[in-house]
Amino acid sequence: MTIEPFDAVDVIRAKRDGGAVPEKALRWMVDAYTRGYVSDAQMASFAMAIFQRGMERDEIRVLTDAMIASGERMSFAALGKKTVDKHSTGGVGDKITLPLAPLVASFGVAVPQLSGRGLGHTGGTLDKLESIPGWRAALSNEEMFAQMQGDVGAVICAAGSGLARADKKLYALRDVTGTVEAIPLIASSIMSKKIAEGTDALVLDVKFGSGAFMQDIDRARELARTMVALGTDSGVATTALLTDMNVPLGLAIGNANEVRESVEILAGGGPADVRELTIALAKEMLALAGKPDADVEAALDDGRAMDSWKAMIRAQDGDPDAALPTARETHVVTASADGVVTRMDALPFGIAAWRLGAGRARAEDPVVFEAGIDLHAKPGDRVTAGQPLFTLSAADDARFPRALEALEGSWEIGDDASSGSATGFERGPIVRERITADH
Repeated sequence: MTIEPFDAVDVIRAKRDGGAVPEKALRWMVDAYTRGYVSDAQMASFAMAIFQRGMERDEIRVLTDAMIASGERMSFAALGKKTVDKHSTGGVGDKITLPLAPLVASFGVAVPQLSGRGLGHTGGTLDKLESIPGWRAALSNEEMFAQMQGDVGAVICAAGSGLARADKKLYALRDVTGTVEAIPLIASSIMSKKIAEGTDALVLDVKFGSGAFMQDIDRARELARTMVALGTDSGVATTALLTDMNVPLGLAIGNANEVRESVEILAGGGPADVRELTIALAKEMLALAGKPDADVEAALDDGRAMDSWKAMIRAQDGDPDAALPTARETHVVTASADGVVTRMDALPFGIAAWRLGAGRARAEDPVVFEAGIDLHAKPGDRVTAGQPLFTLSAADDARFPRALEALEGSWEIGDDASSGSATGFERGPIVRERITADH
């Protein structure tokens, strides 16, 4: 019988009482939990202690490193070119990965975008792409490497189960114990997988606002700084952009409709906010890859990014020219008065799209690719009474009442006289701050 070097209760007490857990004890706690010696109940208690007491920077570094050590590590050194990844903390209408990965790859940089599925109001990149006929998310490591090494350059696929195995267990536990919001646990969860993935550089899109995981900008900033420090300490060139998620991003919220909008961006068009954020993140990624002077706007406008997109979709057995699913049932909500849209809260729109079938309540639930919401106006736009504001789409009209219930009170129309500006609304830039290891 193996004698364990530490006791879980002692580790829990140390954190419960506000102390820093010694490195060896913390590494043991993660390893013992991964192999089943430390129980879910004990780890839940430890997670709550972290939630209440926090962790010092060095503790978070050790926790992250221990989670990396619980699984396999990948390396892209043999590719012969720089690799750079992007991670978003998630939001409503956030389809940026779709145009961003091929855009960056069009400059000869490899983009290993290991993505996930949606749960609740936050959509999943893989769910969106699976609305494309034939496209597959599951790739072997060999397929992924070949796709990045060749002319395609970018790959968006499901992360293998071997990366940061401790995180998979701990993530599920946090979800049912009220400890999801603990910054040390969020940061170590995200960064353990990204560091284990083996990318040279990483750009973080950390969102704040009503539709974001972190609604408060100060908390989002703390999370961003923590993750940038973790990446930097592990030798991964890491920066973060703090971006506004108070209003849905773009005009499409769902799966197939978000793919359509992404293709519009790749064709040089699309909503201004989606283009703005795609360009900002692409410039950040390419700068970390040693290409600070890359003209990303030109690559969107001259067809290079679209060519990369089509090659990436075809490489994963998808048909980039195939028709995307469209809904059998739609419901249009119109403006009740003339005026300017002054508010459109992101979160209720995310919840409504989820209730329409675009998202899932449980990991095993299917998504309805054609379900979602298409916006026809956003804050700052003038509307007239009876003009469409947004359209709900679903496979079954029985889903509309609960979606509309979620949207009650989520938008406002004001008159120009009370707005205080010529357009009736002024919104700040999407990118609010850039965070680096030095700032």
